[in-house]
Amino acid sequence: MTTLDNLTKDSITITLKCFFGFEETLAEELKELGYTDIVLLNRAVQIKGTWYDVYFLNLHIRCAISILVEIAQFRIHDEQDVYKKSAQIDWTTFFRSNQTFAIKGAVNSGLFKNSHFPFLVVKDAIVDCFRDKNLERPNIELKTPNILIDLYIRENMVTLSINTSGAPLFHRGYRTETGSAPLNEVVAACLIRLSGWDRKTTFLDPFCGSGTILIEAALLAAGIPSSIERQHYAFKNLKNFDQTTWDKIYDKAPKNSRELPCRIFGSDIADEMVLKTRANLRSMSFGKTISISVLDFSEIQKQDEPVFILTNPPYGQRLEADVLDLYSGIGDWLKNTMNPSTTWIITSNEDGPKSIGLRPGKKYNIYNGDIPCTFRSYETFSGSLKEFKSKGNNTTEK
Repeated sequence: MTTLDNLTKDSITITLKCFFGFEETLAEELKELGYTDIVLLNRAVQIKGTWYDVYFLNLHIRCAISILVEIAQFRIHDEQDVYKKSAQIDWTTFFRSNQTFAIKGAVNSGLFKNSHFPFLVVKDAIVDCFRDKNLERPNIELKTPNILIDLYIRENMVTLSINTSGAPLFHRGYRTETGSAPLNEVVAACLIRLSGWDRKTTFLDPFCGSGTILIEAALLAAGIPSSIERQHYAFKNLKNFDQTTWDKIYDKAPKNSRELPCRIFGSDIADEMVLKTRANLRSMSFGKTISISVLDFSEIQKQDEPVFILTNPPYGQRLEADVLDLYSGIGDWLKNTMNPSTTWIITSNEDGPKSIGLRPGKKYNIYNGDIPCTFRSYETFSGSLKEFKSKGNNTTEK
């Protein structure tokens, strides 16, 4: 019978879920943290580790949505096999009767007429396990369960896991104010890493909104975990939770940085958004070092040093904007004012980038939540194109 003790003693399979298109980005972050033997999956990566790694990664990883620990994996031939195999797990070793639980996940299998059926039978197996031991049955709580179980079925293979994060890891704990079209925190962290920013060059977001990109850039540059303000993780509700181990990991993590290794600044045309950014920065140790202004992007003047720009302009979907004029203006501003600079733009609009008037150096197809987007880079430079390329730069689209 599978128990929590088995998973505590042995090496465990850890699956880190991510947004589509960021699998390699997440793998690169894991490598930087010292992990090897990384397996790329669809919207996830997988490693082997221990519960120490589960605690460490929940705090330190920036590009994952959630962290799962595999409980069991088995093959099924019919619907009833799901119950039989799930009943072989001693769920009472994982959590207590007075705790709530929920089962979420995905079912992609022709074995089931109703895709909700497997979730019901796993629930029955869990409840029956407690009853068979003469214990009170735990209750279901869909919104904020103490224990979150992940069920994944693909054809005849079933994987059951514990979601050790609980609420998605983009719930960082630092953002108290948002706008009408906020950028997901994990997406922002992924974009910064994917862009290749060196964490030293001056960083600018001229459409900063509520400041997510600026904050994630500053946290990365300072070496502070993005989730340092977050207090709750679902692994704290498991029976094997080791408070001493968690305290050591948390206490060792950098928490404050009065100075950043680079200049970071931003602007937004809407004064209410600048106020929201400043409110979100207020609790940050480095908050006063980040300059935020109420300015249209075109009012930002040429800087004395090269600038790295990463931004999320209005898409024309959730925010009203004359997209073609906006992107044409961005292109003129980059060419005439912001040179030299490297600029990365995320957008879901297909026509806007065509109006920029610059050929992208790199282009990635990614998702911002459920919105398909492109992420493109542009280089502007002083002097001739020949001189620019002689320094090892490349403007060829990929």
